[in-house]
Amino acid sequence: MTSPHQPGAAPPPGCPAHAAPAQQYPPAQPDAQTPVKLYGPDFAADPHRIYDQLRQYGALAPVEIAPEVTAMLVTDYRAALDLLHDDATWSKDSREWMTTVPADSPVMPMLMWRPNIFYADGPAHVRYRDVVVDSFKLVEPHELRARVHHAADSLIRRFGAHGEVDLIADYARLIPLLMFNNLFGMPDSYSDRLITAIGGMLDGNSPEEAAAANEAYTSYIMELVGMKKAERGPDLTSWFMDHPNALNDEELIHNVILTMGAGNEPLANLIGNALSRMLSDDRYYHTLSGGALTAHDALNEVLWNDPPLANYSAHFPVRDVFFHGTWVRKGQLVMVSYAAANSQFDTTGQTGPGSGGGSHLSWAAGPHACPVKRHALLIATTAIERLTAWLSDIELAVDASELQWRNGAFHRALAALPARFTPITPDQAGATPWHNRDSSPTSSTRSEATSMERPPVSAR
Repeated sequence: MTSPHQPGAAPPPGCPAHAAPAQQYPPAQPDAQTPVKLYGPDFAADPHRIYDQLRQYGALAPVEIAPEVTAMLVTDYRAALDLLHDDATWSKDSREWMTTVPADSPVMPMLMWRPNIFYADGPAHVRYRDVVVDSFKLVEPHELRARVHHAADSLIRRFGAHGEVDLIADYARLIPLLMFNNLFGMPDSYSDRLITAIGGMLDGNSPEEAAAANEAYTSYIMELVGMKKAERGPDLTSWFMDHPNALNDEELIHNVILTMGAGNEPLANLIGNALSRMLSDDRYYHTLSGGALTAHDALNEVLWNDPPLANYSAHFPVRDVFFHGTWVRKGQLVMVSYAAANSQFDTTGQTGPGSGGGSHLSWAAGPHACPVKRHALLIATTAIERLTAWLSDIELAVDASELQWRNGAFHRALAALPARFTPITPDQAGATPWHNRDSSPTSSTRSEATSMERPPVSAR
């Protein structure tokens, strides 16, 4: 997920993009190097330690993203920008590369070629992108915000009376599913199928699990398209179908698959990572009752330091190329590490009002930059604000050091985020979020004795 690199969107001071001349790296020969694993418990626990190790190779480093599947990973900020903006040298078409990888590889669902916006080049990519962008323009921000409120309130009603919650399983992962399931025109009852399929593709723990997840996701999409062909509605699937660019059935299915997949799991992890930061960092402990740092600040900090999609932007050179000190073979898989590139310079103290930190690479960059990042940020911000408005004293139920991260080369995702709070009953008549000062107290509002703001993390 990066802000498009364009005039007026200059990187912050200290960013490698300001450096002149460009940093010089020693040449590297990938075939002679042992690739570093981007999966397993060590990588999941501390990926930045691995990124520091990878920088010893130069701007690009050899990595293994799954058993028997290797790639070159761009860890340098400026090299990443050069690659992402050079569609004459770098193609998104993975078909040649696919012949070199086991067909049952667990990463295949994330990297196999499809006729969609992600894997297309040139005019085909523009054609697909126009469909996605034009359709999302029909979703009004106020309508989107109202849908998030509805989804958030429905989830909080499920766990509000319990006083404890796993904010990943019971909130962060469900909000995007409810939203995109609804935006694409499917009933809420289909949400569980969607989360199982998308989560399975991203985790990719075994060939069997990856294949099953891909099959489940395809089945869901086929049902969705079949329903919308029979009866259109005010939804993204119908707008994709009726767009003047006239996608054929195969193009329609695969662009829905890509758009929905890209809008669910990464967005869930963005929400989860931001909530984790807010609940474990003293700088945010006043936020829940109106402090200086906001949900937007937490999201920006996550996008800089712990992007939910940490390594992606698969590219393949159209010819042998010497790129930032490394020879890359024609058709070889090259990925961008948004997390490593972002961490190349210190962002400490830049998060917060007036920081201007908007040039991270977490939305990608260039022609393949995320086309709907504003919608994603609106959903994430609103979901966090709604939760913290209802649960103003919410806090972690475990020490932050005990949080576990999920395995996988692509994402940065918590396995769970246990939290506790004073029980509430938001489904009672007249119940409103705590920060709504205009509403009168209701039976769901805490008494004076229990409505104190949570203490700072350092005080526990």
